[in-house]
Amino acid sequence: MSGSGLSEADPRQAGGPQGTLLSVNVGMPRDVSWHGRTVFTGVFKDPVMGPRRVGKLNVDGDGQGDRAGHGGEQRAVFVYQIDSYRYWERELGRDDFVYGQFGENFTVEGLGDDEVCIGDRYQIGTAVFEVTQPRVTCYRVGIRMNDPRIPALLVSHHRPGFYFRVLAEGDVQAGDAIVKLTSGPEEMTVADADALLYLPGHTRRQLLRAVRIPALSPGWQASFRALLEEGQGSGNAGLAVTSPPPAWPGFRPLAVTAITRESDSVIAIRLEDPEGAPLPAARPGQYLTLRVPRDKDQRSLLRNYSLSGPPGGGFYRIAVKREHDGAASGYLHTRLVVGDHLDIAAPRGTFILDPTDAPVLLISAGIGATPVIAMLQALAQGQSDREIWWLHGARSSRDHPFAVEVTALLAELPNASAHVYYSRPGSNDVEGRDYEGAGRLTASVLAGLALPRHAEAYVCGPTPFMDEISGGLAAIGIDGSRIHTEPFGPAPGLTPGIAATPVRAPHPPAGTPGNGPTIEFSRSNLAIPWSSEYASLLELAEACDVPVRWSCRTGVCHNCETTLIAGNLAYSPDPVEAPADGSALICCSQPRGDVVLDL
Repeated sequence: MSGSGLSEADPRQAGGPQGTLLSVNVGMPRDVSWHGRTVFTGVFKDPVMGPRRVGKLNVDGDGQGDRAGHGGEQRAVFVYQIDSYRYWERELGRDDFVYGQFGENFTVEGLGDDEVCIGDRYQIGTAVFEVTQPRVTCYRVGIRMNDPRIPALLVSHHRPGFYFRVLAEGDVQAGDAIVKLTSGPEEMTVADADALLYLPGHTRRQLLRAVRIPALSPGWQASFRALLEEGQGSGNAGLAVTSPPPAWPGFRPLAVTAITRESDSVIAIRLEDPEGAPLPAARPGQYLTLRVPRDKDQRSLLRNYSLSGPPGGGFYRIAVKREHDGAASGYLHTRLVVGDHLDIAAPRGTFILDPTDAPVLLISAGIGATPVIAMLQALAQGQSDREIWWLHGARSSRDHPFAVEVTALLAELPNASAHVYYSRPGSNDVEGRDYEGAGRLTASVLAGLALPRHAEAYVCGPTPFMDEISGGLAAIGIDGSRIHTEPFGPAPGLTPGIAATPVRAPHPPAGTPGNGPTIEFSRSNLAIPWSSEYASLLELAEACDVPVRWSCRTGVCHNCETTLIAGNLAYSPDPVEAPADGSALICCSQPRGDVVLDL
């Protein structure tokens, strides 16, 4: 298809019949047993006879089990072609397909993915539709097809199918002609849009074409914009936000050159290259992974600590809070001395200060101040004239690390203000000097501060604090895409459609231990020998109840992309696009040796 439009003789021209609606398929979500778990899914559709009403959100009698990934106004009707049925019958050697086999609402003759364009409009029966996006691949179509490879095959073979938005509600039925009304701008086919997001080769010209299509769904628009902003970096920024490539692989020894007390429970540890060379600059907000030694007969502990020093200072500084019964913090507080060496992985993390001129909110509680102090350091170094709000909550001055340092940094910035709250001020704490108000830093406090609505907000602290503050920021009108949080422990999992089960702390898997390489889950404090009984690192993590994120399970969606702290991996099956440098797609990877994952 050329950019000049369709020729007069082309049967796909607007106003001409494009094909036929062969079957209307609907199904309400139901529980399905899968690998010992229960999946709530609407992927099973059955044909219906006679006229069927199509509304703004779906076909009458149809439903979706996971509204985050399917359904809604932009994905009201899913379309798949009988030509692709015939293709997959040949490709897979199957003859058992029935209408609705691919979870589609409309089975159609014509409307191939290599012909239909995003933004094309069609009339079927008395309803009018607009093409909004290709199908989002997920594991549930593999359940319906009884073939887990299907999500990846739909993408790699350029046959994803597509979604309609309903412009005018109406009635449709099998046998209706499909009439094209108008062509979408840019004439980007469904197959081309799908490949542009999921497959290698995200050319700037094609990305710019895609974001100019008004009908393209907001989610896909955002993905293509992320790819434009990322440029030619490794991985797929349209599918996953990943840490910048690490400055070195695995771990290297760094020397402890200073230990200072910053509060009753917090010490700062300065780390430098043993030979005196400057350390690679970290991004403001990143963290280090440490191997904390223990007694000789005990395995070392892996812990993540946010960097709190100037990002380009040639050295690293971390802050460690002494935790009750904390083995790692106990060692660092009581046994570590200047001159010791610690094995350190390179700075990593995606909680990174943005480079824009937008106002910035640095919001923290307790030890959560550490990554935002690094951001404040970077702003001061750059003599930033951004509007900066420093908001911090602590119990008292005895629990307020880096207070003097922060005050000095804020004094260097022309448009900075500070708001500090003590929940239990000490007898020597003076309101107006040490803190602004007594009480916790809460969402209601934020509501009274007239914070700029177009600010970028960085929030760090205990999970309940981050949840409340994030909700408070959203309530005053700050868009969710501008609210950034940094959890200290395991990140929340994403297991679409899986029925909720009681939360269990990460643990070794049941059964006989494996005898393969050691797999360490750094945030979960687990080290597990690999067993070939597991098809992937994802399966091992699930067996250990380590929180994980996934959707396709075949190397397409990148939801499972995880920071690879150390080690090398093999892939089977190969992902449709490789992960970013220093990351792993755990759904389709296996270890080649000992591995450390940031899970």
